[in-house]
Amino acid sequence: MKKNSACLLFICSTIAFFSAFVQPSFASSKGRSEKIYLWDGIPKMETQKRDTVLHVFPPSKKNESDTKNVPAVIICPGGSYHHLGMKHEGFDTARWFASKGFLAFVLQYRVAYNEHHFPDQLADFQRAIFYIRKNHEKFGIDKNRIGAIGFSAGGHLVTMAAEFAERNQLNLLGIKEIETDENLRPDFVMPIYPVVSMQDDIAHKWSRKSLLGHQYSVSFDEKNFISNQFSIPTASKKFSLFNIRGFKYSEEIKSAFSMENPKNVPSDMPPVFLLACEDDPVVLYENSVRLEKTLSECGVNHVFVNFPKGGHGFGMNPKSYAIKTYAWNEKNLLPWLVEIGVLK
Repeated sequence: MKKNSACLLFICSTIAFFSAFVQPSFASSKGRSEKIYLWDGIPKMETQKRDTVLHVFPPSKKNESDTKNVPAVIICPGGSYHHLGMKHEGFDTARWFASKGFLAFVLQYRVAYNEHHFPDQLADFQRAIFYIRKNHEKFGIDKNRIGAIGFSAGGHLVTMAAEFAERNQLNLLGIKEIETDENLRPDFVMPIYPVVSMQDDIAHKWSRKSLLGHQYSVSFDEKNFISNQFSIPTASKKFSLFNIRGFKYSEEIKSAFSMENPKNVPSDMPPVFLLACEDDPVVLYENSVRLEKTLSECGVNHVFVNFPKGGHGFGMNPKSYAIKTYAWNEKNLLPWLVEIGVLK
């Protein structure tokens, strides 16, 4: 009886833990005006409705001379592509951007917690930016000043959204209601302590597993992948003492999803604000170092802000060490947004 009670307590605690990420409290979403279910009413996508949501935070301070033409930002919380850290990386971030005159959208995208792998995350982002651009007059935003900020795995997602924008996942779904020639690339991106690489030496393996899944295939057509048509992520069957799950990602797959791969960086890559802490205990700092190196080599307009301490997962929590010590959002990010012309 005691054993069953302990088991039940463990299960309930686990559910409560992940619910804290996926179902944040009403208090934590203070300032939100509405929720938009991005797949609602879309044929073949009705079952995806509850897992893909835009949480809308209108500007709380009008910094724009034209208040009907404000900038917008899509916010992608992290969580290893498995769950979502909605409070500090989502809602706290939205309130900060809203205070600077942005219309902020927190994207609750599909993750492995609900059995979703690539390309669902990219499709959700592309659906979000398509929806926002299509309705820019309704929202009162400038359709050419829509950026994206992402934390940890969310940092990988926003970087991937910029690098893979020409690979239109919406059209690949074959649903006429959402087929589009609209520009799906964000106008500026801000990966914060991001997952970058899928390479074995520095990869955040939980994020990699959650993103790519465990589908098996004996072949991989890199040419087909690089040309706008994505193959299903694959893993080869291989058993060893160090790989008891019996799968191993191919070098082609790891390179294809590594954002530091120069082959992935387009000629029209938008400006990038990259931030990481050297003592990050979760996602190795080397991820950001390699991304910065590639951005420099490819001539991408970017800045790399790094700190010796700060750790991981702080988002824009006003009580975090990184915000209290460095005020990086006010002292580094805000001037950069002015510098690139997003804020006036």
